[in-house]
Amino acid sequence: MGVSRRDFLKLSGGTALVATLGVNLDPARAYAEGLRIKNAKQSTTVCPYCSVGCGIIVYAENGKVINTEGDPDHPINEGSLCAKGASVWQLANNENRVLKPMYREPGGTAWKEVEWDWALDRIARLVKDARDKSFKTTSKAKVKEKQPDGTEIEVEKEFVVNRTDAIAHVGSAALDNEECYILQKLVRSWGLVHVEHQARI
Repeated sequence: MGVSRRDFLKLSGGTALVATLGVNLDPARAYAEGLRIKNAKQSTTVCPYCSVGCGIIVYAENGKVINTEGDPDHPINEGSLCAKGASVWQLANNENRVLKPMYREPGGTAWKEVEWDWALDRIARLVKDARDKSFKTTSKAKVKEKQPDGTEIEVEKEFVVNRTDAIAHVGSAALDNEECYILQKLVRSWGLVHVEHQARI
């Protein structure tokens, strides 16, 4: 019987693997049945830390996150996570986590807890006031205009702009395309022209 060196290594490696692991998968099945994520609700999300957008599987039980892991079906990270992404469950399970909006009065030195309704109303009021105070319907600009004799002269014209220069918007790397699209439509409808995004890719 002619056995090549490659075949010999395949046979001996396979035999050693079967001898080491065995073919009985009952212990592995028993371990899997006892996992704490067995009855947990599974959902997918995107890591909020940087602009790479790694996929994460979140396991929750009774409304509490009990485990997170990389999503092997996600095209970006294919199941792997960096150190920060691997610890993302601590965002939800952390005794130091701020659970209510915090407010510091202008000129104040201390933060105090406020209710969500109050905070959202205050933000909306400040945005509206800033927009109303700074909103421009028209703006003048110098443009070159061709004359009948072929020469160009600089003239000042008034253009409809409907914008505010007092408010800017900076997007987040954790937003997906659809969220960015909706945010863009929202802030453009307010008349914002200073719209930026922090993602690095």
